[in-house]
Amino acid sequence: MSNTDLPRLPRDLTPLLLVPALTICMLPLIGSFPTWLTLTVAGLAMGMMIFIMASGLTLVFGLMDVLNFGHGAFVAVGAYTATMVLLPLKGWLEIDSLAMNLSVLGLAMLVAMLITAALGWAFERIIIRPVYGQHLKQILITMGGMIVAEQIIGVIWGAEQIPLPLPESLRGAIFVGDAALEKYRLVAVIVGLLVFISMFLILNRSKLGLLIRAGVENGEMVEALGYRIRRLFVAVFAAGSALAGLGGVMWGLYKETLTAAMGGEIMVMIFIVVIIGGLGSVSGCFIGALLMALVSNYAGFLAPKLALVSNIGLMMLILLWRPAGLYSVGRRSA
Repeated sequence: MSNTDLPRLPRDLTPLLLVPALTICMLPLIGSFPTWLTLTVAGLAMGMMIFIMASGLTLVFGLMDVLNFGHGAFVAVGAYTATMVLLPLKGWLEIDSLAMNLSVLGLAMLVAMLITAALGWAFERIIIRPVYGQHLKQILITMGGMIVAEQIIGVIWGAEQIPLPLPESLRGAIFVGDAALEKYRLVAVIVGLLVFISMFLILNRSKLGLLIRAGVENGEMVEALGYRIRRLFVAVFAAGSALAGLGGVMWGLYKETLTAAMGGEIMVMIFIVVIIGGLGSVSGCFIGALLMALVSNYAGFLAPKLALVSNIGLMMLILLWRPAGLYSVGRRSA
């Protein structure tokens, strides 16, 4: 029997329709197309940044079954590490040159990803490895790791906030009719899409992705075929930490201010996204991040008092519909 003769599981397309359905339904409620477009692009940008930070966590959980409550530490470390490039090269960022500004940003993101990947490797070997399969201990020890990381950040960079202004060429907005679309948010949308497409292709179109997905289903079988699943675990943890570092840089520029507690503050949103998407599903994480950010933006405009609870309300609705989230490792995603 050839591969083409093998039965295929039906693709679950329903969650893919949620984001476009939400945006279309909000247009008549908002009433103004320029306002709707501005809110939608802002929500997509915010969702992309949250996805980048959350994707590493959902990947780690899906493959390694590790509840890493210290994931926010890598977000903060990535943002602060980027200042070692962005602040000394501040003069280059103040020049109105898109190519030069993006080059400096790219260098800062690369440095942040390399350092957080190395820290993730060490974190897995020293802290995570002794508590595999022990979820309660994982929660306690990783939360402790995040608290320690926040204190170390305070020692190295100081307890005061660090301003992180946007590069000159990414300030301001592009006008589409009467709608103002901030330049940096458009860049965030592009970066988020590139990260998602790259992860999708690696996980679904490469040998490495095949091993990762096989390790999720049956790690012992992968070991029996001669592959070192433990090394794969470490590589995935380091990659997840690097993504958190990249997301931290983008989130810091989005807020234009860095604080040592920024990782802990963002963790609530990250966990909501991971739960909504389905533990271990990158596609679900992507859709969940966009849904959460769009709902938060729309609610903030239509009913500001409800904006604070919109994320929890969205999570409740999704879990009532699908208790395992939009997609789970046991459900085939599109």
